[in-house]
Amino acid sequence: MIEYLRGTCVQRTPTSAVIDVHGVGYEVFITLNTYNHLDEGQGEVKLFVHEVIREDTHDLYGFAEEIERRLFRMLITVNSVGASTAQVMLSTFTPTDLAKKIANGDEESLKAIKGIGVKTAQRIIVDLKKKIAKEMAEQLHATPEETLIETSGTDKEVIEEGVKAFVALGYPAAAARKVAVKIAKAYPGVSINDMVRMGLRMF
Repeated sequence: MIEYLRGTCVQRTPTSAVIDVHGVGYEVFITLNTYNHLDEGQGEVKLFVHEVIREDTHDLYGFAEEIERRLFRMLITVNSVGASTAQVMLSTFTPTDLAKKIANGDEESLKAIKGIGVKTAQRIIVDLKKKIAKEMAEQLHATPEETLIETSGTDKEVIEEGVKAFVALGYPAAAARKVAVKIAKAYPGVSINDMVRMGLRMF
């Protein structure tokens, strides 16, 4: 069982990263929150790891913060919520915001996430509402993070990175570019992190 990886980030996209640990490159699936914490080739990084082992695959999911991994593990205990769906959920909202929406029974926000229907949203709330309220009380009283809009990178670079992220998450390239351009025009200087968060609510 791998608890964490500590090494150098040699490659990253909004959905995955490669961490070099003593000459061995580990590909890990990541969320936007974790993507925002990583810089390629800029010193040592540490990712908390969750392993998904099946007969035909061995996937690693990496998280910059332990709280995000904890919420990820809660989500995948819910019937119909797999690792990839939990990854999308934690890319649509920050860990704190997602925890608040579940604890508050915000079914509408959950239904807006790709892959989450009415029944799954209701099941997530029923299964996790009390557990999150109990285990993540400190985070539930934090300042809402989704209201903080970052401004980094040029619009052109962010648009291209946004398109790649949306396509990697399963959206058609044409629709992905349309959404990315629309957000870039509405929010000049928007970061890739915020672009993808907003875009996931527009498809």
